[in-house]
Amino acid sequence: MQQPPSHPTATPGSSASSGQSVPEVPGTPAAPADTTGAAGPAASGIAATVSSLMPRAKDELAELVAFRSVADPEQFPRSECEGAAAWVAQALRAEGFQDVAALDTPDGTQSVYGFLPGPQGAPTVLLYAHYDVQPPLDEAAWSTPPFELTDGPDGRWYGRGSADCKGGFVMHLLALRALQANGGLPVSVKVIVEGSEEQGTGGLERYARTHPELLAADTIVIGDAGNFRCGMPTVTTSLRGMTLVRVQVDTLEGNLHSGLFGGAAPDALAALMRTLDSLRDAEGNTVVDGLEAGGSWEGLAYPDEDFRRDAKVLDGVGLVGGGTVSDRLWARPAVTVLGIDCPPVVGATPSVHASARALVSLRIPPGTDTEKAIGLLVAHLESHVPWNARVATEVVGQGQPFSADTSSPAYAAMAEALRTAYDGLEMQTAGMGGSIPLCNALAELYPDAEILLIGLSEPDARIHAVNESVDPRELERMAVAEALFLRTYAQQA
Repeated sequence: MQQPPSHPTATPGSSASSGQSVPEVPGTPAAPADTTGAAGPAASGIAATVSSLMPRAKDELAELVAFRSVADPEQFPRSECEGAAAWVAQALRAEGFQDVAALDTPDGTQSVYGFLPGPQGAPTVLLYAHYDVQPPLDEAAWSTPPFELTDGPDGRWYGRGSADCKGGFVMHLLALRALQANGGLPVSVKVIVEGSEEQGTGGLERYARTHPELLAADTIVIGDAGNFRCGMPTVTTSLRGMTLVRVQVDTLEGNLHSGLFGGAAPDALAALMRTLDSLRDAEGNTVVDGLEAGGSWEGLAYPDEDFRRDAKVLDGVGLVGGGTVSDRLWARPAVTVLGIDCPPVVGATPSVHASARALVSLRIPPGTDTEKAIGLLVAHLESHVPWNARVATEVVGQGQPFSADTSSPAYAAMAEALRTAYDGLEMQTAGMGGSIPLCNALAELYPDAEILLIGLSEPDARIHAVNESVDPRELERMAVAEALFLRTYAQQA
């Protein structure tokens, strides 16, 4: 395990490195940047280079997907995450990155950092991805082995993390290699690859707050979002925050025979079910006492029929909540019961239950403070438990919502880059119902930095579900777009 630099490795606008370096594989020396715009011969050269590198990218993504890097030691060995972190670190060293280190974050996971200097006086760009992944869920339900990158009949590459977000790291590598092969790196680059994003435990956010100089940059590109639709270039401008709360209800010293005591004895499982039911109204809208739930989304529309297809809603089953789908996904809170501890049907006994527990997720729209929302959720749960049952709550994860400034120069540069990479299609802006907790920490630490969210997680990718996949055409086009963005941004800075 390598220790992180204890002082700044670079400051925005400077290519100087003052951190502690580690042995590295020499990379291609930075050449003077090509000053050609995003379109034209230079863009063609970048596109051709990325295309030629796709077989290598596939091999590398296969190696990275093979790590069962679920950041939950109760389900998977910690060595899997450590192996993925070591792989990422070696990949950075092979590209000539300096100060490469696996950072021990406060939640017990590792985030990998590296710095690659560009021309003197060039701006600094931070590239983000994460190597931890969601559990595979029911492995038997996968069409292919979840931790083996596999070609699908539709041309997609299947495997857990292929889109979210190991593919995002490979996208960064492709973009940087294309720039090095076509005139050199035009900016200084910092890379941070997180190990606990999916858990929401905030390890990297807390580390960044205690080492604020480490990730300082002029612009930050978060490679953990995706296009609204495959082939539709999109930048995500809004993220909901989140919290995870465990709630436990206790009513008896121990389980009781339901024939002897049922009907009068307070059933903890029934009490928990009634408590959880109070979190939605009859239409399915989220209801948390005191929490505003009537927001509206003014940007890209998400038609009901498109959402039903993307979410694979069964025929005849209705959607929940009121307002537009965009409102519900991007501008309003959403509660989900993620799990309940209770006996399975097979092997169940005729008992009144003494205790029951659930894990509740609340997605929080921009404009609402996460700490306030957590307080309201906890108060709601505690006040809606029936029969004076004992209740205990525990907050186990949280992250603030995020809203980007789309008027910044970096967005103009990204719009030009995406337009070129996608053959003239204009960049769209959309929200994302999920959370990337690091975004707000970076926005607070570096208020002058521009933050853009791109990536590979379009609807067909089925992230967090069985049969996750990535479209290699999206990987190729987004890598081209990122390379063109870095070049155009350097010219504008």
